[in-house]
Amino acid sequence: MKRKGETIQRVRYSRPDGQQISLYRRAILIAVLGNVLLAAGKGVVAWASGSSAVLADAINSLSDVLYSGFMAFGLWLSQRPADASHPQGHSRFEPLVSLLIGAMMGLAGYTAVSEAIARFRSGALAIEPGWPTVALIGSSLVKIQMYRVVTRLGRQAHSPAIQASARDNLSDVFTSAAAWLGVLGSRYLTPLLDPAAGVAVSLWIFRMAAEVWWENLGYLTGRAAQAELVETIATQAATVPGVLGVHQIIADHVGPQVRADIHVDVDGEITLNAAHAIADQVQAQIEALPQVDLAHIHVEPVPLAPATKPSGEG
Repeated sequence: MKRKGETIQRVRYSRPDGQQISLYRRAILIAVLGNVLLAAGKGVVAWASGSSAVLADAINSLSDVLYSGFMAFGLWLSQRPADASHPQGHSRFEPLVSLLIGAMMGLAGYTAVSEAIARFRSGALAIEPGWPTVALIGSSLVKIQMYRVVTRLGRQAHSPAIQASARDNLSDVFTSAAAWLGVLGSRYLTPLLDPAAGVAVSLWIFRMAAEVWWENLGYLTGRAAQAELVETIATQAATVPGVLGVHQIIADHVGPQVRADIHVDVDGEITLNAAHAIADQVQAQIEALPQVDLAHIHVEPVPLAPATKPSGEG
């Protein structure tokens, strides 16, 4: 019950994380510029060479451009401070963005496999490997570097959307390699290997899209935190002076980060102010973990063992 004249706080206080926003901007810039250049280059080569494998890879890069736009909007939205409509903040928009990325990947896979099947039916052609080789190997080299940089940014920001983008860059390395093998095979073995490579590229895209969906559905549906993180939370709580034990930790995902419900044991003889101070310190240490968004701390009074009581007490 609130005291007379006191205003009840209804929105969580939060402030934008400048370092995280900077990491987001760098990841988005790399994704947009890199994928625009690759989509344009492979599109021109696919049109000139008639390769369905290169076309599938170009479509994949075009979908990367589209999801980069979704990612930019979603990450901006997820960093907005808490307000009356979302009193705990907007962080759950980020895994939603990741699901959109997965959907775009799936759409790219469908488009690519449809084109490859059409080439099968219409009669495959032998592809000269010159410019397709340059485009596909060049794309792989660019994507390897994008994967390394974006993975590092995603880990630093603890962002599932950026990490999904990084995994898509890695998948693009394999799809470009498969497309290149199809081009070579169509020239030196059988023309059917070019659309076959297009199908292989599509299947790999579907696989990566499924992984993105599975991971981020867990973030949105309250999947449990990893056991290693729960152990870390328990260790951090136990190091706070005055904590005699930790007997409950329920930690699950509410968006990309974890919210934890923690019960700690304290001496039942201490004052309420002292117990409150212990709870505040436990909360501060747990929320300092980058994977944790919010910690709810409950103090449980337990009798202090006689051997641990100061001398002179009964």
